[in-house]
Amino acid sequence: MKARWDIFCSVVDNYGDIGVTWRLARQLVVEHGCDVRLWVDDLRAFERMCPDIDVQVGQQWQEGVQVRHWPAEWPGAHPADVVIAAFACQLPPEYMDRMAERERAPLWMNLDYLSAEDWVVGCHRLPSVKYKGVQKYFFFPGFRPGTGGLLREAGLLERRQAFQQDDVAQQQFLQSLGVAPTVGARLMSLFAYENDGLAGWLDVLAADGRGTHLLVPEGRILGDVQRWLGVNSLSAGDIQVRGALTVQVIAFVRQEQYDQLLWCCEFNAVRGEDSFVRAQWAGRPLLWHIYRQDEDIHLDKLDAFLELYTAALSPAAKAAVVTLWQAWNADGDMAQSWKMLLEHWPEVSQHAQNWCLEQGLQADLATALVQFYESWI
Repeated sequence: MKARWDIFCSVVDNYGDIGVTWRLARQLVVEHGCDVRLWVDDLRAFERMCPDIDVQVGQQWQEGVQVRHWPAEWPGAHPADVVIAAFACQLPPEYMDRMAERERAPLWMNLDYLSAEDWVVGCHRLPSVKYKGVQKYFFFPGFRPGTGGLLREAGLLERRQAFQQDDVAQQQFLQSLGVAPTVGARLMSLFAYENDGLAGWLDVLAADGRGTHLLVPEGRILGDVQRWLGVNSLSAGDIQVRGALTVQVIAFVRQEQYDQLLWCCEFNAVRGEDSFVRAQWAGRPLLWHIYRQDEDIHLDKLDAFLELYTAALSPAAKAAVVTLWQAWNADGDMAQSWKMLLEHWPEVSQHAQNWCLEQGLQADLATALVQFYESWI
């Protein structure tokens, strides 16, 4: 009898948390034959990346996953064999009581935030608190051996490589989004939180000797783009040209389409956790806008990743990447830091491919979770 899994997702970052749990749920079903319920407290946010979701329905099936609305008043449900609280969300008290009443307690895990910090390896899979005798465990995604790894579907890197080598497939995909790339321009994507440093970056792109075609999925950064352009509104399909910079707004797309968008672009600015990981699998240079946390502890996470990510770069290229990322996340000088990065573009571009292949050698997150459950029972 296959194991039943419950994954709980409380939507905080609009798309990052639901993006991770939705990918995980589908992979557990497709590749590991698990019976998965995904509990989501905000179906509206979920609908953006899965348009087939009916936000009025409390229980539905999507791509083999039983999607359940997680309302403020718990509807009642039998606990599964494996219970995942994504990103330290608090499970319903009634559900936790039922967990304790099971003849065999479930495996209860807190699937934590992704981090490259050194301490993660030492805490991965450690027992946490108990609730009425039910033990909870820490489970940390990560970039190093000894962590839970990253979400990566079987064959993903092979599909990506084939797509990037197929000019016709890329052209057809971009056409489906209404995108006709500017001839000779660098194709880039921008998905970020609000950022005061954006104007300086767009200024230098507009003044560049080479054109840039910037694709902006609808999202929180759109207001900053609109102000820089000096227009009253922006929506999907709009195209604005300023100097060497073409800005095109595209609709929010499904995860599989977003992957292909990242694969098409020469450079990707991403945010949060889900798009951050997917940009790394694209094998292209990237810029991460990390989710801000109190007391700037997010900057420690940023620096930890940069230390790991840039370890194989030359000192000058490393300095260029670090300077750009720190400027983007701390309202620094994006114009000068972007120029620095361009000076090292061939090395940075090759490094992105190498990093992707290196990370692809590790076990993926879904497999690591299943292996932990199998060893636990």
